[in-house]
Amino acid sequence: GMARLAIALLGLASAAAEEWAVLVAGSSGFYNYRHQADVCHAYHLLVARGLHPDRIITMMYDDVANDTENPYRGRLYNRPWEKMQEAKDVYAGCKVDYRGKQVNPKQFLAVLSGDASAAGGKVLRSGAQDHVFVNFVDHGAVGLIAFPESGRDQVLHAKQLVATLERMHRGGAFAQLVFYLETCESGSMFEGLLPDALPVYAVTAANAHESSWGTFCGAAARVGGVDIGTCLGDLFSVNWLADSESAPHGKETLNAQFQRVKQATNKSHVMRYGQVRRFGPEHVSDFQGPAGQAPPAPAGP
Repeated sequence: GMARLAIALLGLASAAAEEWAVLVAGSSGFYNYRHQADVCHAYHLLVARGLHPDRIITMMYDDVANDTENPYRGRLYNRPWEKMQEAKDVYAGCKVDYRGKQVNPKQFLAVLSGDASAAGGKVLRSGAQDHVFVNFVDHGAVGLIAFPESGRDQVLHAKQLVATLERMHRGGAFAQLVFYLETCESGSMFEGLLPDALPVYAVTAANAHESSWGTFCGAAARVGGVDIGTCLGDLFSVNWLADSESAPHGKETLNAQFQRVKQATNKSHVMRYGQVRRFGPEHVSDFQGPAGQAPPAPAGP
């Protein structure tokens, strides 16, 4: 009867969900090395987990890898490595869609909104049954996140962001959206602002009134015995990336990732907002690349 038909249709909808991602580093300058390293690492993670590169849009100033201060010109490392032969350069193969002055609030919102003429490049083309993952890494303050250029129109306010997410959903741009935000006071971008009915799940590196922190800094920022001279990563970012890499078979839930990352991120309070109860039991692989779904078969007899 009708119930069976509804279940069949539901099955079709979930099978047809495509995954899309938008990755943004909103800063510039060598001292902000960590933000671009985080984003390139995230790009490689998603591709390795099976998210199609055509459905990933990246925005970063792209000035750090080739900065004269970089001891390994043309490379970025998101964590320390003792030996060069094991060191993973996250800049190699990191596809950048928007760079330099193209990394601004207007073009970011245009990318999210699927407005190719305003964005001037690749945009989200997701549909009403699709899943979107957004990862934004940068500086922020209460109620805003920053972009590389200075000026009043170069910051994005919480209300603008939430209004854009609402418009996207009304326009059929996603069934569900996960937003991982690494900025100081990042909780203030979502706290009390997401409408109950909006299928968005936001995890922030910090609450509404505290800093988020860089990691692998100072003496720890060494690759192949060379001091990089600035932090290699951000604590929340490297924690969720490492967690997704350590559970590659697709069975981990968003709840489990949140709990582990919250515990590991000991310098700020990792928070979550939006439809926590609905999203929590869902799989990380529903948003960060399908990751082969089934666990690998045990090796040997």
